[in-house]
Amino acid sequence: MKINHRDFRVRKKTHLNLEKYPTLVSPFYETKADYQSILESDTAELSHQQSLLYASGRYAILILFQAMDAGGKDGMIRHVMSGVNPQGCRVASFKGPSDEENRHDFLWRINRQLPERGQIGIFNRSYYEDVLITRVHPEILKDQNLPSPWDKGHALWKGRYRSIRDMEAHLHRNGTRILKFFLHISENEQKKRLLERIDTPDKNWKFSMNDLHERQYWDNYMKAYENAIAETASKEAPWYIIPADDKENACIIVSDIILKTMKKLKLSWPQPDREHQEMLMTIREKLQLMP
Repeated sequence: MKINHRDFRVRKKTHLNLEKYPTLVSPFYETKADYQSILESDTAELSHQQSLLYASGRYAILILFQAMDAGGKDGMIRHVMSGVNPQGCRVASFKGPSDEENRHDFLWRINRQLPERGQIGIFNRSYYEDVLITRVHPEILKDQNLPSPWDKGHALWKGRYRSIRDMEAHLHRNGTRILKFFLHISENEQKKRLLERIDTPDKNWKFSMNDLHERQYWDNYMKAYENAIAETASKEAPWYIIPADDKENACIIVSDIILKTMKKLKLSWPQPDREHQEMLMTIREKLQLMP
């Protein structure tokens, strides 16, 4: 079954209602074995595309994963990127900002983690936390000591959305291709996964009381996501809302989108110029004469 990216890509709009986006769709695999086969094929091709990306050194890939607690970000990164060479890939996770980070603008700590050309960067949560959790819990802003009148209200969020759009457009112009994934799970699925973390001994370490605390703000988070995605969806930095109640299906959709995005770059192995080829031939002749 062919995956149509347009089914999951968010078009630029003034209003977004996440209730209209499914958290579960018909699977793109038939059995667990079929899922493994599809994923292995995708990861092998992704490994090849990564090699071309590294060799050409012309583009960078930045992949963002956002989700509610237990949304499957860690598993997604582990499975989809399993075939990637660690030397060409870097994963960055973003928790609450440090005191030093709070003394800078909210994008400062992000810029330090951006991938260089030839690299794949993965953000497990991202700069969007500053228009998501901060919007749900505005008391966090007190530590950021923002100048008035940009320290509160509608102007603050509009300003941050604009900063994000400007940064993403700047990165795109300079060779970074950005993919943003919201792993969309239902409230019932989150409850199921949190209970599983409690009931399964080797998953106990994943459970945090903060997960339970944040769950009561579900509706607030949905509203924050709706605003952030609607305000920052663009052709240069698209948002994809991935139905994630089925983890395996979500992995297949995400890996397919990443692969097709990289293939559109039409990457190829660098071709040496005449001078370089002549140098290689000279070195080859010397090597042949060596014992």
